[in-house]
Amino acid sequence: MSQSSAGSWVTLLPADPRSWLLESNEAPARWVTMARLLDRSDVDPEVEAERAAAVSSPMVQELMARLPAWGEDAAVSGHHSPGYLPNLLHLLADMGVAGGDDDRIERALDDLSVHQYDDGRFLGFGRAPKQLEPLWGSLPCDTHIITEVLIRFGRRHHPATRQGLTRIAADLQATNQGRAWTCIPDPAVGFRGPGRKGDICPQVTLEALRAFARLPPDERPDGLETAAVSLLDVWRNRGSEQPYMFGHGYRFKVVKWPPLWYGVYWMLDTLGHYPGLWGDESVVARRSLAELVACLVAYNVSPDGTVTPRSAYRGFEQFSFGQKKQPSPFATALVASVVRRFSDLAEDVAEVDVARLVSSKGGTGTPLTPRP
Repeated sequence: MSQSSAGSWVTLLPADPRSWLLESNEAPARWVTMARLLDRSDVDPEVEAERAAAVSSPMVQELMARLPAWGEDAAVSGHHSPGYLPNLLHLLADMGVAGGDDDRIERALDDLSVHQYDDGRFLGFGRAPKQLEPLWGSLPCDTHIITEVLIRFGRRHHPATRQGLTRIAADLQATNQGRAWTCIPDPAVGFRGPGRKGDICPQVTLEALRAFARLPPDERPDGLETAAVSLLDVWRNRGSEQPYMFGHGYRFKVVKWPPLWYGVYWMLDTLGHYPGLWGDESVVARRSLAELVACLVAYNVSPDGTVTPRSAYRGFEQFSFGQKKQPSPFATALVASVVRRFSDLAEDVAEVDVARLVSSKGGTGTPLTPRP
């Protein structure tokens, strides 16, 4: 981010929500605001105190109580489920929870680490199609997200994490949409995700890019920005191509809370860590990113700069991000923190008319406009 644009990110939103966020009764939202929206250091005493308040807050403690034991029936859920253990851990990390904060987190990380093949793939516990009983198996959407979880909670140098990173880097390959990651079946289970064998899997590609973005630049493998461009090409070609199960219509543009699957939020939350994508020479990538930012704001942010969830997973109704009637401080803070990374694109975003964007393949031909 250039110094000249450091303060321009708020122009990407209809209004500046920071004062409202700092006055909210949600400690996780206040921590995100201080740490991610106000340029405050993580070791600033006020930021540290707010993070401690977030960790001890009823919201975080309730979510920690939900952590299932990895490998037991309670842990059986799909990769796109908020009950999937790595998804819950990522949500807690978004709220400020870090490694060493709670023994329940450490036990969960230990359990995730020990279930790993010799080639670095992490195993998940669930039901494959036509299987009556849950079993252990590995797909990239296990390995990638578990590796990122371990990094986020301070286990970057753990041998299991390093093996996972090596495996992910080795699996970057040519796809029908460019270099990226595909779904790779586990021979022990005999199941591969939907879609054509040679197609990019947008979800696991995002997960891989998110994991590597959490490493220092000198520890990242080559080819990451090329894979990021492949993802942007999936968005750019949405009118004529669509990887199976990964559309780009209204449900892609409206964030489902908590965000844990392929959509505009996940795209931008990931690609915002790769600012080289929107250099002056990257005209096509700049345009695609500007369109995505414009969609995130238009479809999710109210005129006062706050976010009232329009879609939510069941089971979170007691949290502000799990209901659809009132503005959510936590949802607002997360969306603002993602938008902030694209301050250099403020002028490009202002030129986007979301109602005139190309519709997604299989749609009506005209994109559904944001609801008032």
